[in-house]
Amino acid sequence: MARTTGRPFDGAGDAPYDGTTLAEGSVLVQIIQDLLREVQEGRILDVRVGVFWTAVVAEMEGAVRCGLASTLYGGHTDAEPPVPQAGHLLDMPARELANMALAGCPPRSSIGLAAINALLPPYLEGAVELNAEAILSDLGRNRKVALVGHFPFVERLRENVGELWVLELQPRGGDLPASAAAQVIPQADVLALTGTTLLNGTFESLMRLRRPDAQVLVLGPTTPLSPVLFRHGAHYLSGSVVDDVAAVVKGVSQAAGFRQIHRLGVRLVTLARPGAGL
Repeated sequence: MARTTGRPFDGAGDAPYDGTTLAEGSVLVQIIQDLLREVQEGRILDVRVGVFWTAVVAEMEGAVRCGLASTLYGGHTDAEPPVPQAGHLLDMPARELANMALAGCPPRSSIGLAAINALLPPYLEGAVELNAEAILSDLGRNRKVALVGHFPFVERLRENVGELWVLELQPRGGDLPASAAAQVIPQADVLALTGTTLLNGTFESLMRLRRPDAQVLVLGPTTPLSPVLFRHGAHYLSGSVVDDVAAVVKGVSQAAGFRQIHRLGVRLVTLARPGAGL
């Protein structure tokens, strides 16, 4: 997928994000604030902002963990640097770095959410090593699936579900334009949202379009593996656990895409809301 921007859907274009979508009192702010309440005390060891991915490494009680988030591109102006604290991020308290998720402008929001993902308690009890494709193939059997963003598994998934709508800013063969979201999502039995919607401010508006009985999957390395998202409508979370921190951080720094960092040492796991089942 192309470099992520602040535009509505993951995966297309380089238009700068204007930073206006993070409204006080919004569902997105509530989610981030709930996540911030759960982060552990720790020490920031490393911050890498790559072309595609942002990585934050933290140490908590002797354990070293790495959190990932899509790198949002916000453009550059002479008025203010994209990250005013650049060069001094390792000197910041961990919670202060995580609070960047509330900044409402990239790439600070990417750094903040990656820090949150590094500092969250490891809610892995009950997690299964299944990727989003496997979960969607199961949930979508003989059902209608709306997928926000064109992922590499789209063509395989199309063969395993009743009907698949893929919403994209830059549609490829078989995709629908992002503008079709209001027509498509209300028809879906299953809605799959990239975790990047938590960064670009579209999570709330997309969730409002879903049917009350639709099952919701949030997917991708940006996705916080936390019950917080279950309280805000998600049934399944398909995210990532970094097993080889050094290799993944090096790959992020060298413009690795997700397939590359997956091979370098990332494990794909899925959590289910209690009662949802896997």
